[in-house]
Amino acid sequence: MTFPAPGSSPIRVRFAPSPTGMFHVGSARSTLFNWAVAKQQGGTFVLRIEDTDASRNQPEWVDGILAAMESLGISTEDPAFEGPYFQSKNLELHQQAAMRLFQAGVAYYCDCTRDAVMARTGNQQTGYDGFCRDRGLEYAEGRALRFRTPDEGETHVVDLIRGNPTFPNKTLEDFVIARGNGTPVFLLANVVDDMDERITHVIRGEEHLPNTPKQQLLWEALGGTPPVWAHLPVLVNEKRQKLSKRRDKVSLESFFEEGYLPAAMVNYLMLLGWAPGNDEEILPFDEMVSRFRIEDVNSSPAFFDVKKLTAFNGEYIRALSVPEFTEACGPWLHAPHAPWTEEQFDAKVFDAVAPLAHSRVALLSEITNNVDFLFLDAPAIDEDSWNKAMKAGAAELLADVRAALAEATWEAEVLKDTVTSVGEAHGMKLGKAQAPVRVAVTGRRIGLPLFESLEVLGRERTLARIEAALASLAESAARTDAEVSAGAE
Repeated sequence: MTFPAPGSSPIRVRFAPSPTGMFHVGSARSTLFNWAVAKQQGGTFVLRIEDTDASRNQPEWVDGILAAMESLGISTEDPAFEGPYFQSKNLELHQQAAMRLFQAGVAYYCDCTRDAVMARTGNQQTGYDGFCRDRGLEYAEGRALRFRTPDEGETHVVDLIRGNPTFPNKTLEDFVIARGNGTPVFLLANVVDDMDERITHVIRGEEHLPNTPKQQLLWEALGGTPPVWAHLPVLVNEKRQKLSKRRDKVSLESFFEEGYLPAAMVNYLMLLGWAPGNDEEILPFDEMVSRFRIEDVNSSPAFFDVKKLTAFNGEYIRALSVPEFTEACGPWLHAPHAPWTEEQFDAKVFDAVAPLAHSRVALLSEITNNVDFLFLDAPAIDEDSWNKAMKAGAAELLADVRAALAEATWEAEVLKDTVTSVGEAHGMKLGKAQAPVRVAVTGRRIGLPLFESLEVLGRERTLARIEAALASLAESAARTDAEVSAGAE
């Protein structure tokens, strides 16, 4: 890895988001990789908010960025953290840099419109043709400032992931560094801020690679030593398409709202393009930091596999103690997530089933469907579960189960033996016999262990629900008979 030699300036990395929306998982991955390098090397992680797009920036998004980073374990109180700085505060430095480049003759003003360039070149895809290079224009409203790229030679980029790509200068058009109203564009502002903040390493997404030779030329023209670059692989979905907020779930906040644990998300994101070796995957962040090497990051696209992330999350949930699990479930046990009222919820009842649920949920949000039957007055019946469980013979089985349970000792093992015996009398193994009982009582075919659940629910409520299911089956049978009779007539 290319890092400063001992005794020289320490490493300084940066994360530079725009406050224009939710926190993208790709941004979260970039943040973590920068943070890992800073922590490993005893360097500094700089947070810069690139807030120059006044039409899209919103102050609450800045709070969202800080909250997202905090959830990832990146604290503003950590000695390695510096910032946040705001790009908008550096406008004067940006304008001074633009003027220096103009006065040095490496930038010039241009009044060409897109239509004029197209009329000269005859091709909309052709870049700028350098028409204003030697016209000697001075600043005037509406004239953009362009950087004069070299006509010959190559720009060599030191990239720890990409293998030091080389860009022929003749392929680089004279690019705009300041708009017609005098405001700097991203390319210049980004370089000036990095120089001002003494950034030594820029670790960012692959989509910025085409900008790199232009920014490196700006660094050199402004008298600076360009940073070492590392362009992270793009994140793709299962179709190997780049993750898109219009098509894919990419918001870090949305994953947390669904019940993904921050620690699981951090672990998974660190493995998108990098592996710690020895086929290990579930590791604490500090352990990954000690093993992390930016030059070992793979340049190929990284598959953001939601199924694998969910499996990771399940592992992290199971690693919690039951009290920790109960606390983590808190937001889903109360409004607005819970389908029951605060009066219906009983914390002691939940504590009784929490050990059962702990090993069965992969997302914290799944807890509501697993325990709602305990707190709702009647179970929320899943239609598909009902249709699969309540087939021919279900009514007769349920009637016998109800009668047997009415006399049974109300303990899970006894309840299991009771249903097993009734099932055998009907020629059914326990697996089939308990299905209609489960749906009648909980509303679903899949959930917590049935007999432990019945013990917690209690005899009175269990029998009442089986009775309600029998009544529903009787009504359905009566309707079917009526329809058959009507068809015969």
